[in-house]
Amino acid sequence: MRIADCDIILLPGLDNAPEGHWQRRWAERFPSARIVIGSESASPDPDAWRARVIAAIQQADKPVVVVAHDLGVSVLVQTAPDLLVGKVRGALLVAPIDHEAADCPPEALSFGAVPRDPLPFMSLLVAATDDPHLSPERAADLAGAWGAELHLAGSAGRINLHSGHGPWPEGLLMFTRLMQRI
Repeated sequence: MRIADCDIILLPGLDNAPEGHWQRRWAERFPSARIVIGSESASPDPDAWRARVIAAIQQADKPVVVVAHDLGVSVLVQTAPDLLVGKVRGALLVAPIDHEAADCPPEALSFGAVPRDPLPFMSLLVAATDDPHLSPERAADLAGAWGAELHLAGSAGRINLHSGHGPWPEGLLMFTRLMQRI
């Protein structure tokens, strides 16, 4: 699928993809991309966030490809059963949070368990081997449950600004690979 033939919806995590974050850069780079912010507060409302994601996807004029990061992955996976079949064609799932881990961020706990049902669209899960909120084993487990291809990105932390991923060109290559498969 060509980028021009789809609407790209970017779902940031708890930090809402601050200036310089790779998701902000991608939103500026792709004309059909838009960011759906989770919350302006430090305590996001899970129901409101999921409702915004569903509305954004339903309002899209073209088939949708989602690029989710951090808690944005949880929100997408939780909303997947409520989406129109075939509306989302694929998703890049970057550094999800393990809600069952002992060090799960407290803000993520209010979102409850992450479903393990297969996703109804093609997906690629990208995870670091040193992510403090997702072990490589758990990443493999979630990828298997969701039917996602898994890419371990080596020592990359949370794949955000704090871990040195402003532009993240490797991510663009993975996104391109996903788009070619859709």
